[in-house]
Amino acid sequence: MRIDIITVLPEMLEGFFNCSIMSRAQKKGIAEFHIHNLRDYTFDRYRKVDDYPFGGCAGMVMKIEPIDRCISALKAERNYDEVIFTTPDGEQFDQKMANTLSMTQNLIILCGHFKGIDYRIREHFITKEISIGDYVLTGGELAAAVIADAVVRVIPGVISDEQSALSDSSQDNLLAPPVYTRPADYKGWKVPDILLSGHEAKIREWEFQQSVERTKQLRPDLLK
Repeated sequence: MRIDIITVLPEMLEGFFNCSIMSRAQKKGIAEFHIHNLRDYTFDRYRKVDDYPFGGCAGMVMKIEPIDRCISALKAERNYDEVIFTTPDGEQFDQKMANTLSMTQNLIILCGHFKGIDYRIREHFITKEISIGDYVLTGGELAAAVIADAVVRVIPGVISDEQSALSDSSQDNLLAPPVYTRPADYKGWKVPDILLSGHEAKIREWEFQQSVERTKQLRPDLLK
């Protein structure tokens, strides 16, 4: 998988993709990340990529020209399954969407900034708009990192124990059950006996029941 991220703040993302599982995915040749500085695609002598909005409202708006040049240059080199824009009014990102996107080959993620982007970009270039929550961030870089992480980590081979990813919260619309490790008794706080029994079938049954109960209590909306 290849993910191209377009941003005005590449330094916010460079460290993220060189750490932990994202770094491992690249070293294994399973995923590659390319970060593009939008300012490299403007002809403005001051490298500006924003301007005042028509209509006189407050804030600055990302210009259409540099985004057009960047996306067009990338699409001239390969086909992309989706051109994603991170925006608070997009479709809510969830595990099902992450799973679907993990089966694609090439993605572009455009990080919004300032007051927003010229709406013609959304009309003519963007194929999928994604929100990671009902709140507003300073820019779309954090959202792009969240999307890329959630998508890449479920690709087979990225995580050594693939069953670990498949049993995460939100897979099958259930929260994950409680997990414990050594020591089994710490300050009198004990691990449930069933997990020490060695009876795999009963342990799986207990885990499922815990998942259902936790989901009912904490995220009943997932059960709908």
